[in-house]
Amino acid sequence: MVETLKEGLLKTDIGIVAHYYMDVELQGVLQALKYSHPDLENRIAIADSLKMGDLAVDMCRDHGVSSVVCLGVDFMSESVQAILGKNGFGDIPVYRATAKEIGCSLAESAETDLYRAWLHKQSKQALDDGCVPLHVIYINTSLETKAISSSIVPTITCTSSNVVQTMLQAALEIPNLRILYGPDTYMGENLERLLEVIGETDDWTDSKIQSELHPGHNNVSLKKLKDNLVVFPSGNCVVHHMFGNQVVDTVKEKYNEPDTYVTAHLEVPGEMFEIGMTKSLTDEGVVGSTSDILNFITRKVQDATNTAGDDDAKDRRLRFILGTEAGMVTSIVKSVQDILEKAATTSQGGRRVEAEVIFPVSSEAVMSTEDSDESTLSVVPGVAGGEGCSTAGGCATCPFMKMNDLDAVQDIIDLVDEMRQGDDNSSSSERRLRAHLPPTKLQGKFIDGIDAIELGTEAILFMRHFMLNKSMPKKLVDKVTTFSK
Repeated sequence: MVETLKEGLLKTDIGIVAHYYMDVELQGVLQALKYSHPDLENRIAIADSLKMGDLAVDMCRDHGVSSVVCLGVDFMSESVQAILGKNGFGDIPVYRATAKEIGCSLAESAETDLYRAWLHKQSKQALDDGCVPLHVIYINTSLETKAISSSIVPTITCTSSNVVQTMLQAALEIPNLRILYGPDTYMGENLERLLEVIGETDDWTDSKIQSELHPGHNNVSLKKLKDNLVVFPSGNCVVHHMFGNQVVDTVKEKYNEPDTYVTAHLEVPGEMFEIGMTKSLTDEGVVGSTSDILNFITRKVQDATNTAGDDDAKDRRLRFILGTEAGMVTSIVKSVQDILEKAATTSQGGRRVEAEVIFPVSSEAVMSTEDSDESTLSVVPGVAGGEGCSTAGGCATCPFMKMNDLDAVQDIIDLVDEMRQGDDNSSSSERRLRAHLPPTKLQGKFIDGIDAIELGTEAILFMRHFMLNKSMPKKLVDKVTTFSK
């Protein structure tokens, strides 16, 4: 399969961007492809939803990619296409793995009349309370949702890795701000709890807040932000919803030894988030985005290997509770194995570092793995008997992401190749490929006289400005401050 895909990719100049939550087998093949030929190293990437668009731009600009396969859900292919267009690559087609709709429970929760009614109600309530509203919307939503939201209330997108800084900066620059956050209810509630814990913890002095969180804030301003944060009450991801009370009981009961670290995505329920947040205060855990989790695990393993050669160092077995979608394990394994293999070749005195990645699923028995004589990384299912997570999936895996598979990737490569050759099959191939393009619900539509695609993309560009300049874009600030006039 790898050789066949490699041959097709080299012939067609196709680039592939895939989300971290892809099936682990698919990710494994992509990793093998990426390093199978020098020309493919910069044309295959696995990342979070925002970075996928950036990497697609790099592929087109720097590496001659003429079309992009986006392995994810529909809003991701929409976003990649929009970002390519804004960077001068609007003629580069983006193909989904299937012609069928690839949904997302979280994104769909914002595509309802309920969400729009909530925006109308909360923005009016903010004005009645003497505040000005800003809608901070999770990027994991459709372009249509972003466009309609922007027509109702000033809107900026965020990711799980920049949502806190987005809110802090907006609250600093815009007086009397009220933030409407959606659609991810768990994430919003976790952000409220994070602000609450900071306010209740004596260690979080004003100086610590300014040095570690944001230089323009203190305890008083964070309390004001928390009091003016309104969270949509009816949106969640079906995968992260699994990390509830039973998982928390398992983690508390079975995983409280030294060198055990807890990671929790911002989208998980509050019980799991609470453990991760508590652990993070002593650097024994992390809460945040997929990238935050990957970086934390990588850092901990690297730190352990750096001390493995010390005369007084002991063998260490690090354990990481993975509080997010199981597909994340592929990138974690690749990163950690690279560190451990390098350490194994340079270690002195026979000391070693091992790492386990554990999927907490229920309070049932955890499957064990055999120790080896070399530095290792083990992937441990959360339950025995095949009922829990494993490298083959089975729980904490997104059913929508499973609609992407290797056969579908090969089909797209074949269709692009046929179209490129311009033979008798090219017109049929082109017609079939059109069904794989991102949704076109907004094509040719206008909202309040503004092109709907432009309006939906605007919220993403506001976020990009913030990420580059560490300040809110003037156009957004003006929109917010004049909203009530």
